[in-house]
Amino acid sequence: MNVTHDGRRPFDDWLRGELLLIGLLGASLAFFVAYPALRASHSLPELKLVLQTVVMLAAAIVAVLAGLRFSVERRRFDLLLASGFAIVALATLAFSIGPALGENPVGGAEGWTGVIGRLLAWTLIAAAPFIRGRAGSPERALGNAFAMAILALVVAWVAVRSLGGALPELVPEGSDEPPVLLTLSFGAQALLNLAALVGFGLRFRTAGHELDRWLALGATLMLFSSLHYLFTPLLREDQVSHADFLGILGYGVLLAGVWRAIRETEFGRAVAEERARVAREIHDGLAQYLFAISTHASMLEAGAPLDEAVPRLKEAAAAAQQEARFAVLALSSASGSAPFDAALRRYVEFLTADGRLDVELEIDRAVQLAPDEQIEVFRIVQEGLANVRKHAGARRAEVTIGQRDGERYVTITDDGTGFAVEEDAAGQGLKNIRARAASIEGGLDVRSRPGFGTALEVTLRA
Repeated sequence: MNVTHDGRRPFDDWLRGELLLIGLLGASLAFFVAYPALRASHSLPELKLVLQTVVMLAAAIVAVLAGLRFSVERRRFDLLLASGFAIVALATLAFSIGPALGENPVGGAEGWTGVIGRLLAWTLIAAAPFIRGRAGSPERALGNAFAMAILALVVAWVAVRSLGGALPELVPEGSDEPPVLLTLSFGAQALLNLAALVGFGLRFRTAGHELDRWLALGATLMLFSSLHYLFTPLLREDQVSHADFLGILGYGVLLAGVWRAIRETEFGRAVAEERARVAREIHDGLAQYLFAISTHASMLEAGAPLDEAVPRLKEAAAAAQQEARFAVLALSSASGSAPFDAALRRYVEFLTADGRLDVELEIDRAVQLAPDEQIEVFRIVQEGLANVRKHAGARRAEVTIGQRDGERYVTITDDGTGFAVEEDAAGQGLKNIRARAASIEGGLDVRSRPGFGTALEVTLRA
């Protein structure tokens, strides 16, 4: 397990915070149970509709984000999360928001189907932390999961409709108590929330993934929302209470956690792709220099003249050494173990060590680069300066990472021979830079003409 800077495990810190939160929420629940007159419930149908819409949107976004993460990593854990939150969104839209927008009171069939939908959704969410393995085809698995979610809600609605008057009204007219079946459903949902809390907590203790910490926190808030509905029930469908706001807060925390996990997944994928690319460069660059060293050494062994073979051998060895340094530097930048500014300055130092090219590097410290942008900007500068060194015949180059009028940019200028800017005549290096800029939603502008040097400017996304 990873440890914090003071030697404590992250799980221990999480557990302390979780116990404190449970204590505070438990005390709040006990207070409202002990003093019913202080319960803040109000008949606000418009606000109730707004809160239900927020729940629906938050659950839908979480389902989409979990689905995106599943499409990348193919874990069944993410598939169950996506399915569960998709059912929450669909059930809320179809059986709570839809009837309210149609100015129809939520009937028995719609209300009970919504209850069943939420129980089904949290059954999947609570099962997610205990599921292992990966799915084969993410597209097919996601399609089947969402189709099954819709089918389950339709079957539940048909079954409830077929029962007719056998089910009691969710909020009976003139009654001071909710039906026993609804109370049992709140108790079952609280148990499912508790199972989710325990499951995500165990996953966090085992693997230390930040996502599980956020999911456990969201499950805690949802648990006490369910307990508030259980012990301080609402007596009208359009009433709003503190339990509704706890639920909103819970879905907000879940949304924040899944969003952070998506960002980490995308960054991890970018790092993996960058490492694979560096590996190809090592194979195509460093391996060729090592092969040249081996060839020249064999020539020496076979009796080749020293004045011819030794200079070539030294040149190949120096090139191999520099190529190895570049590769190590690129890997350390991609893995995040070297700060971006420091990695870029070290690269410029390596590039200019032999005195063939003078490079001035200027980085505006106010410019913030996302992780994927850091990787691509590093490689763009590397590719641009390599082109200047190999093809431009320049003595001096300038690299600037700055901003103007709120727009971030990267420029590489040189005093070399220049060229006629034509798309079809662009070399592979310029094509690589254009592709890298496009991969981070940036634009590339090239200004050059023979005898007047070259200026490249990459405009980063807003």
